[in-house]
Amino acid sequence: MASTCLRPLLRYRSFAILFLTPLLLLPLPVTVQTREAKCAYIIIIMAVYWCTEVIPLAVTSLMPVVFFPLLGVRSSKSVCLQYLNDTNMLFVGGLIVAISVERWNLHKRIALRVLLILGVKPALLMLGFMIVTAFLSMWISNTATTAMMVPIVQAVLDQMDNTEHDVTMMEQGTGQTNTVIELEEKSASDLPSVHVISNGQVPDDPRSSEERKMRKRVCKGMTLCVCYAASIGGTATLTGTGPNIVLKGQMNQLYPNNNDIVNFASWFGFAFPNMILMLVLAWFWLQCSFMGLNFKKSWGCGTERTAKEKAACDVLKAEMKKLGPISYAEFNVLLMFVLLVLLWFTRHPGFVKGWATGLFPRGEKFITDSAPAVFVALLLFILPANKPKFTGCKTSMSDPEQTEEDIKKPFLSAPLLDWNVVQRKMPWSIVLLLGGGFALADASANSGLSAWLGHQMTPLGSIPPWAIATVLSLIIAVFTECTSNVATATLFLPVFSSMATSVKIHPLYVMLPCTLSASFAFMLPVATPPNAIVFSYGHIRVLDMVKTGIVMNIIGVLCVTLAINTWGRSMFELDTFPAWANTTANQ
Repeated sequence: MASTCLRPLLRYRSFAILFLTPLLLLPLPVTVQTREAKCAYIIIIMAVYWCTEVIPLAVTSLMPVVFFPLLGVRSSKSVCLQYLNDTNMLFVGGLIVAISVERWNLHKRIALRVLLILGVKPALLMLGFMIVTAFLSMWISNTATTAMMVPIVQAVLDQMDNTEHDVTMMEQGTGQTNTVIELEEKSASDLPSVHVISNGQVPDDPRSSEERKMRKRVCKGMTLCVCYAASIGGTATLTGTGPNIVLKGQMNQLYPNNNDIVNFASWFGFAFPNMILMLVLAWFWLQCSFMGLNFKKSWGCGTERTAKEKAACDVLKAEMKKLGPISYAEFNVLLMFVLLVLLWFTRHPGFVKGWATGLFPRGEKFITDSAPAVFVALLLFILPANKPKFTGCKTSMSDPEQTEEDIKKPFLSAPLLDWNVVQRKMPWSIVLLLGGGFALADASANSGLSAWLGHQMTPLGSIPPWAIATVLSLIIAVFTECTSNVATATLFLPVFSSMATSVKIHPLYVMLPCTLSASFAFMLPVATPPNAIVFSYGHIRVLDMVKTGIVMNIIGVLCVTLAINTWGRSMFELDTFPAWANTTANQ
């Protein structure tokens, strides 16, 4: 009866949220006619829309362009400038380079090469999948990385299962059977030959049943390790995932005189060790959960490869063979990728003078990480995908038609990247989502809402900073399971920065761990696209992901707490309240 009554309500849920939310909140700007109240009105509506996704996230992100000017919070010119600012251009440039890596399958070549080097023992195979996925996720999107890695994992697992079945059939003395027939009748032949006991029931072979359970556990562990490693790997670089970019942009919005404290090099120095620690602990936890602690069986150091391991190795070699030798285009993309990483690291390393300061006057103020990102992106549209063909000035009379054809050919072939490819693969929705978040942060600071929120949080000054950071990280890790990680960071970071300013602690002490925690979406298939991709293959249930993900969330928060209170404290001088945090662009 109750479900029958709820059905009409669920049917109109989206309609009700879409139209009732602004109406129910309308007394706020009507009764309290201040810029702070009007800004809060739009922010709360956007927060509800983002959490419920009644309209696409990117569409919600465009609301500031319309309503902030109408309500007198910020001018149209000021709001629109936030949608393609310096931080968003950094993100766009990094994405274009990532698209070129995907376009020429360089990421797949790297993945297969590393897996072949590490080996195919069960523990090493899982570790190899996690290392490769995390490394690729540092540079290209988590979704693209997972979408590429899961089919490789699936092919390896399928081949291992098929080989194990063949070996079992041989052990049962079935004679020389046709392998093709065995594979086609795999489901039927899984039933072992057993005796019938007196009550007429056919018992299962306990050894076979245990092996099937073990295979299922291995499949779950191998597939879960990919989506978890993708989420963990994205935290290591500034452009690896959306929340990191949100932090960078909002630091520039809220603290314009922060001396570029968060750049590619400083973020990497803080987040990369944390990623390594999380990856090792995640691997250990997945090993305990799905494969047990039989180190001799998992590692098998010095032992000969089993048939299953040889089959897995053959699959990887076959995939590598399909790619063929490295092409001219792949080599060029690899060079551009390495060039970009070097330019990012050496622009303003901090401990020595970078190229921005050494080669260009006032370069430390004029040049940011977006400049090398867009520069390398431009080169990708210029450099040829094939070797340039040099033709001599003298023409051969032996084949005039061929000579004429060679002369008409352009010297440079098609470039490494085509704009149509970029337009198709670029996640423009994330670019708009980031822009909407920057517009909210800018309006919060300039309307006085941030200062008001900070004043309300002054009682928190009696709590130790490490406790504040830990509790807030846990809240973010839970919240991001139900909401987009970019939306989560966008909504909470301005509030946390105001709180930090009001209680006189370094803003990054709170903002850094909360930004990383926004990527800890380990518990639900809907929490992040990598989880959804892995779940769609059917090896895992929601309960499996929840039970494993709870521990993963705890591991993540503990690692972040350790990082921010050890090397993060000395890197960013978190024990002192910086002078630049007193002026929050409130002019």
